[in-house]
Amino acid sequence: MELNFPTYDFKFRTEQQKKFIFDVVRKKFIPLTPEEWVRQHCIHYLRAEKKASIGLMQVEKQQKFNNLSLRFDVALFRQDGSVDCIIECKRPSVPITKETLLQAARYYQGLKPRFIWLTNGMEHVWFSFVNNKISLLPDGPEDFTNT
Repeated sequence: MELNFPTYDFKFRTEQQKKFIFDVVRKKFIPLTPEEWVRQHCIHYLRAEKKASIGLMQVEKQQKFNNLSLRFDVALFRQDGSVDCIIECKRPSVPITKETLLQAARYYQGLKPRFIWLTNGMEHVWFSFVNNKISLLPDGPEDFTNT
């Protein structure tokens, strides 16, 4: 399925008639689901277009904060270990809604990222948080090279 992203080179593998995609962050092949297709595009977009370091990314990790168990799709960290950006990925058929934002807001409470990116691969919505104020960013931050 074609998504609203630039074109990237992905590595694929088929095992027992099931398709897998190579995740450059987790360094392994992952079953290719519609949500994973979006997630992998996000990772490549962050690296190629936003200059983010793969070494500062985590994918599908569970974190505990204040008795909350959070499992984010992609997190981009800063050199000091703080969270710079949380990415919530949905399959293309799932619209980005108020509920998607509320889900990401729970991550904000625990992780306090500077940015949140909500995407279903077709629609991209970026938010920034400065001085406890949320703002909509049309195209997200320019890049993540200074993190």
